[in-house]
Amino acid sequence: MITTIVRDARISAAEFADLLAQAHVIGETALAPHAASVDENARFPAEAFAALREGKFLSAYVPVEYGGFGLNIIETSKICEALGHYCGSTAMIYAMHCIQVACVVHHAQESDYFRRYLRQLVEEQRLMASATTEIGTGGDLLSSICAVDVDGDTFTLTKKAPVISYGEYADDILVTARRSPESPATDQVHVMVRRGEYQAEPLSTWDTMGFRGTCSSGFTLTAQGNVEQILPTSFGEILAETMHPYSHIVWGALWSGIAADAVNRSRAFVRVEARKTPGETPLSAVRLAEVDLMLQEMRHNVYSLAREYHEKLNSTCDAAFEGFGFPIRTNNLKLSCSQKIVEIVGKALLINGISGYRNDSKFSLARHLRDSYGAALMVNNDRITKLNATMLLAHREGH
Repeated sequence: MITTIVRDARISAAEFADLLAQAHVIGETALAPHAASVDENARFPAEAFAALREGKFLSAYVPVEYGGFGLNIIETSKICEALGHYCGSTAMIYAMHCIQVACVVHHAQESDYFRRYLRQLVEEQRLMASATTEIGTGGDLLSSICAVDVDGDTFTLTKKAPVISYGEYADDILVTARRSPESPATDQVHVMVRRGEYQAEPLSTWDTMGFRGTCSSGFTLTAQGNVEQILPTSFGEILAETMHPYSHIVWGALWSGIAADAVNRSRAFVRVEARKTPGETPLSAVRLAEVDLMLQEMRHNVYSLAREYHEKLNSTCDAAFEGFGFPIRTNNLKLSCSQKIVEIVGKALLINGISGYRNDSKFSLARHLRDSYGAALMVNNDRITKLNATMLLAHREGH
């Protein structure tokens, strides 16, 4: 069950508007100037996260009672979208961090340890990462080989993770594992391991087509800590109520930001073209209108599901997350957004022509296009479609 989220002293609409404007300023000053370097060198966007830490953005979703901004999922998504305008890798890292924060906020506030942790996160602006996938499970998040070995008040675990995004740069990592060495693969817990409490031996490097700055290398993670660091809720519940919907919403939002920047670059290009023939609307402007419509549809889908999820989070109904309807709609959002971003950026590239194809042009869309193709691979679309097909067999519309 999700912990009740305190919202009675959260920031006002005007204060959030200022915060969103601040995110755009950070984007313009700390993300955009370094985005090409982050992409070219596949390096962690250090400048961006220095600025985000200074602005206290890493604790944006933490409730106000712990010192955070107390943003809701809709507002957090808008921050992710804003960052996506300037650097896809930074936006993705920030979104993934917010997902981990949400897991703690929603499912661990009953724990003294995690209440203290949330205050520490606010004070120190700690960056959280995730180790969910594991070599040998075929990508199934609801199955683990790794197990937590408890001895008194301490635990140890070893996990071979093919991907831990920004793992070298994170302060804390949430790891999925079997509850004990004797537990079945599906009896999982979520465990927080802290920098200084784990060793990460590299398994692979990160030299990819897009989202290069996420530095999503693989590691053998060996960790130890106190049993208090095990979240009190089963991972199956955390995945269903938080990680699954929250991920697809904030991913869709940041992909919308990348797509929006592509459209903005095409708009700027068309304006240049229009000035060459005063009084005449160029054909490229018609294409711009078409791609802008696609962007509007993409953003509408993101915030429609974000509002539905926000209502579920604040519902007093114990059955708010039961049934297949919401998971199917959540999966459909991911499928739709990961397809639309490719279509939008591709059409924007046609508008910009060779200027969009060049790497050295202010109208370049090369990075946007490469990043866009990564969206379908983050939890592979084929796997999601197959899961939806299975759920649809049991789902009745209206439930």
